[in-house]
Amino acid sequence: MTDAIDARARAVRTSGLVRIVGAGLLGSSIGHALRALGVDVVLADASPAQLRLAVDYGAGRVARDDDRPSLVVVAVPPDVTADVIERELGAFPDAVVTDVASVKLEPLLALRERGVDLSRYIGSHPMAGRERGGAISARADIFFGRPWVICRDEETSARDLAVVEGLALDLGASLVEMTPEEHDRSVALVSHVPQLVASLLAGRFVAAEDASLRLAGQGVRDTTRIAASAPELWVQILGANAEPVVDVLDALAADLTTVAGALRAPDAPGSRRAVADTIRRGNEGVERLPGKHGQNRRFETVVVMVDDTPGQLGRLFGDLGELSVNVEDFRLEHSPGAQFGLGEISVVPSAVTIATDGLSARGWKIASLND
Repeated sequence: MTDAIDARARAVRTSGLVRIVGAGLLGSSIGHALRALGVDVVLADASPAQLRLAVDYGAGRVARDDDRPSLVVVAVPPDVTADVIERELGAFPDAVVTDVASVKLEPLLALRERGVDLSRYIGSHPMAGRERGGAISARADIFFGRPWVICRDEETSARDLAVVEGLALDLGASLVEMTPEEHDRSVALVSHVPQLVASLLAGRFVAAEDASLRLAGQGVRDTTRIAASAPELWVQILGANAEPVVDVLDALAADLTTVAGALRAPDAPGSRRAVADTIRRGNEGVERLPGKHGQNRRFETVVVMVDDTPGQLGRLFGDLGELSVNVEDFRLEHSPGAQFGLGEISVVPSAVTIATDGLSARGWKIASLND
């Protein structure tokens, strides 16, 4: 992944000084990525401790009063995004200002109501992140291959648009243009409601018996992974995008009611069909999700047993390399108490036989196919 952000590998579009306000996960990650490209980055944050930590980790240097940035990136919580955008537009009249908040319409409307000149402001949002926040969790490569939404309007000049698009492209993201309304409806469906669903499901574990939780496998871990997110941030995000989130929740609640009704009388006419249709629609929905590099491609899975000893993963990937098999995705599942894991290797369909036969010949045990 380092090569993806190596300044020597391609021309860098971002020039001049970049000021990042908010030294948390996204702000610090942008700082790391830009500095790896040789861009001068200054950081500002309301928390002196957070700012010092981000600087110590190398995300940028502390901002000074005489800085003259060409680009300002606002990476603060949603409840103060509009305030900070307004302040930065006033403080740096020659800079393009963008923000990376996960809600786009509410801060825009707030700024318009205040009569702020938005000709140099362009809202944006990289669809990237981690369950854990803060400068300590920042990574330069989290934007690579991820969508970066740009919300331009009729006031946006081509020159200013190129500045924000250049930032996204320099960080390895793929550009997606949307209106703020389209963005907020979209993230309600693919980000905000999934967070709530994961949290609600994981909340069922609080009172569960230990014996039940010991049965948990990779499926439930995948389903609830994002439940580890920070409640303080999500209260703000969900409150700022409440209407689109409620629309999706209401539809989901209706679906749950239908399935629950069918399972209350599983032998009644139509009940099995209702359950089957639910699972089938889930199949169809998953097939629509873009895969690697945003491609709508289906991959096959080869499952390999991997001993829980040092060096096994390295040997596995080395063998796949010798077989000229490209790994599209990989995950490792450990069963409780087992001395081995199951490595799920996603490959294009044409590579399944090559991977299966080649790994078997090299002593690997193939656990299953497409399981």
